[in-house]
Amino acid sequence: MSTAVETARAQGARTVEPDRKRWLAMAVIAAAQLLIVLDGTVVTIALPTAQQALHISSADRQWALTAYTLAFGGLLLLGGRIADYTGRKRAFIIGLLGFAAASALGGAAVNEAMLFGSRALQGAFAALMAPAALSLLTVAFHRPKERALAFGIYGAIAGGGSAVGLLLGGVLTEYASWRWTLLISTPIAIVAALAAVAWVEESRAQGNKKYDVLGAVTSTLGLVTLVYGFTKAAPTGNGEGAQWGSPTAVTMFVLAAVLLASFVVIELRSKNPLLPLRVLRDRNRGGSFLIAGIIGVALLGTFLFLSYYMQQTLHYTALRSGVAFLPFTVGIIAGAMLSTVVVPRIGARVPMIVGPLLAATGMVLLTRLGPDTSFLTHVLPAELVISFGMGTVFGPLTSTALVGVAEHDAGVASALVNAVQQIGGSLGTALLNTIFVSALTSYVASNAINPATDAAGFMTATVHGYTVAFWVSAALMAAAAVIAAVLIRVRPDQLASSQAVPAAL
Repeated sequence: MSTAVETARAQGARTVEPDRKRWLAMAVIAAAQLLIVLDGTVVTIALPTAQQALHISSADRQWALTAYTLAFGGLLLLGGRIADYTGRKRAFIIGLLGFAAASALGGAAVNEAMLFGSRALQGAFAALMAPAALSLLTVAFHRPKERALAFGIYGAIAGGGSAVGLLLGGVLTEYASWRWTLLISTPIAIVAALAAVAWVEESRAQGNKKYDVLGAVTSTLGLVTLVYGFTKAAPTGNGEGAQWGSPTAVTMFVLAAVLLASFVVIELRSKNPLLPLRVLRDRNRGGSFLIAGIIGVALLGTFLFLSYYMQQTLHYTALRSGVAFLPFTVGIIAGAMLSTVVVPRIGARVPMIVGPLLAATGMVLLTRLGPDTSFLTHVLPAELVISFGMGTVFGPLTSTALVGVAEHDAGVASALVNAVQQIGGSLGTALLNTIFVSALTSYVASNAINPATDAAGFMTATVHGYTVAFWVSAALMAAAAVIAAVLIRVRPDQLASSQAVPAAL
C-alpha cells in the first residue's frame, strides 16, 4: 500500500497539481451532480399538475419518481464498471448527452408511459454519469485539504440539490409548465458536456474489461419487483386496510427475494462481479453504504410528504411550496461547511453520528404537524434541524465510503455511494407511501369519517398519515446514528492516506 501511495503522490505531483484546470473540472462535475440530484426531486412539486395533465392514477403517480431512482440506483454499479474501463471522461460526456435527450423526451411526454419511460432513461444515463463524476473528482484532487474542500462541495450539492430541485420545480410549474421541470436539464447538460471536453482529464482503470450484465439485470429487476410489491400492498381505497397478504403483493415479494438472492449468488461466482463483495467487507465502507441507504429511505419520503402537506393542507401554490423548501438548502450548506473543517481534525465518526441524530430530531418535530399548524412554528424549525444534520453527514459519508478501496474498485465503490441512496429513496418512497395510506385508511375507518361530507375530518386523517410516516423516518435516522457509532472507526490520517491513492487512477 505504501508503494501505491508513493506512486500516486508522484504521479499526482506530476499531472494533477500543476493542472490549473482542476477547479474548472470541479465546476463541471458539480454542475453534473446538481443535475443528477435535482432531477430526483424537481418533479415532486410538479407531480400534482403532471398527474392531472396526463391522467395518471394515484396508484401509479409515484412511478414518476421511482422510475428515475430505480433505474439510477439499479444500474449505478454497472455504470461504475463501464466508466472504469471505457474511460471516465468518455462515460461522463455520454451520460450528460443521454441525460439531455431523455430530459427532452420527458418534457414532451403525451401519456404516462412516455413520462415514466423517459424518467427511467434519465436514471440510466445518470447511472453512467454519476460514478464517472466522483471518480474524476478523486483523480483531480489528492491533497487532504483540497480534497476535503472538494468533497465538501460535492456533499453540499448532493444534499442541497434536492431542495434546489423542489424550489425550481415550484418556480417552473407556477410560471411556465410542469414540462419545464424536465426540459430545463437539456441545455444545462449539453453545456456541461461541452465544458467537460475542454476541462476534464481522462482516466481509466486497467484489467479485465468484461461486464456483469446478468448481475445488473437480476439486481435491477429485483428492486423494481420489490417496489411494485410495496405499491400493491397499499390499501385499495375500498375500505380495506393494507394488502400485505394479497396474492399480487406476496408474489412480488417472493419474486424480488429470488431475484436478489440470485444476484448475490451470481456475484459470488462471477469472475468479473458487478459488486465485488470485498468492497463491503471493510467495516467503515460497509457501514457508510448502510447509512447512506437508510438516509435515502427516510429523506426522500420526507420531501414527498412535506410537499403534499404544503400544497394540500396549507394550500400553498407550487411556487410558495418550492420557496418553503429553501431552508433545507441553507441548512445543508451550513452543515457541509462545518464538516469540511471538522473532518480533517477529528475524523468522520462524530459527524456521522451527530448528523443522523439531528435529522431524527427534526423528523420528530414534524410529527407535531396538524391541519392548522403554521409553517413558521412547526415546519421551518424541523427543516433547519434536518438539513443541518444532513449537511454535516454527507461529506464524511462520501469520504468514508472510499477509505482503503483498491484502485481497481474505485469506480464501483464510488457508484455504491449513490446507488444505495437512490435505491433507498426508491424503496422509501414506496414503503412510506404504503405506510401513509395504511395509517390514513385506518384512521378514517376507526373514526367513521366520510371523506365526501367531512373534509375537515379527512384532512385530519391525512395529516395523521403524514405524522406516522415521519415517526418511521425518525426511527430510521436514529438507527443510522447507531450504525455509525458501532461501525465507523476511520481516523483523519486514514482519510488522508486513502485520498492519496486514487490520484494514480
